Formats: sequence, C-alpha cells, structure tokens
Amino acid sequence: MATVTLKGTPFDVAGNLPAVGATAAEFSLVGNDLGEVKLADFAGKKKVLNIFPSVDTPVCAASVRKFNETAASRADTVVLCISADLPFAQARFCGAEGLNDVKSASTFRGGDFGQAYGVAIASGPLAGLNARAVVVLDENNVVKYTQLVSEVTEEPNYEAALAAL
Repeated sequence: MATVTLKGTPFDVAGNLPAVGATAAEFSLVGNDLGEVKLADFAGKKKVLNIFPSVDTPVCAASVRKFNETAASRADTVVLCISADLPFAQARFCGAEGLNDVKSASTFRGGDFGQAYGVAIASGPLAGLNARAVVVLDENNVVKYTQLVSEVTEEPNYEAALAAL
C-alpha cells in the first residue's frame, strides 16, 4: 500500500500502479454518454491515463487542460481523464472549457479500477476517490511510464509523461 499526502497529511492508497513493461489491465468505466469506456476501445493508439480525485478542484482541472493542449498535436494518442466524478460533471467541465481533445471516464459504478491501477484512496478525507497519477501505455497497452503524485495538491510531471510517448 502506497502513501500520498494532502497538504502534508498522509493517507493510504490501495493497490499498486502497473509496472513499467507490464501489459495494462482491461477496465470498464463510464463515459459522458453513460456508455462503457474500455481500454480495448482505444486499440492501436497510445494512451495517457490522467487519473485524479475530482475535476472540480483547481489542480485536477489544470491537468485536464494541460493534457488537452498536448493531445491536440498527437493523432496517435488518446488522453483519458479518469475520476470518480459523475459523467455529467465531467461533460459540463470539458464543455465549458472547450476541451475536445481528451476523453472523460468515470469510476463511479465501481471501485475495481482504483484497486487494479493502484490509485484507490483508502483513508483520509478523500477516501473513495482516486489519487493523482499518470499511466502511459503504448499502442499495445504496455506500460511505458507511471507516476503516483506524492502530494495530491501538486500537478503531475507532464514532461516525463509526454516523453514516454
């Protein structure tokens, strides 16, 4: 079990990030249309999994904006912004911000994603949400890069994630 902090206060995160070199586990999340979003839907594309607690926080919103900017220039890559937010909130945010180059996916129907990908916050005030993390996959779903951000209020290392593509 990993530990991350929220403004310096530690809390536990269940599971383990996928190992670099391993094949990523399939998942089933919920898209803005309330339909399924699966890893298999993006076969043949590189994937950036931008995982965070809630799009309604400044740092989470900043990460969605930043990855939207970088996704626009990469035809071979999809960015999945994954949180426990309801699909309605994700769609509202991306629509209001004009963010069209990322895909939103919600974990609200089940917690198996958080455990499988090592991002399930298990204790503290954010228990039940996802920790901030980035997982980069190649076109065959092989893990090329992972980062569990140690302080939830900090942004991920965008440069390292993009370099892994």
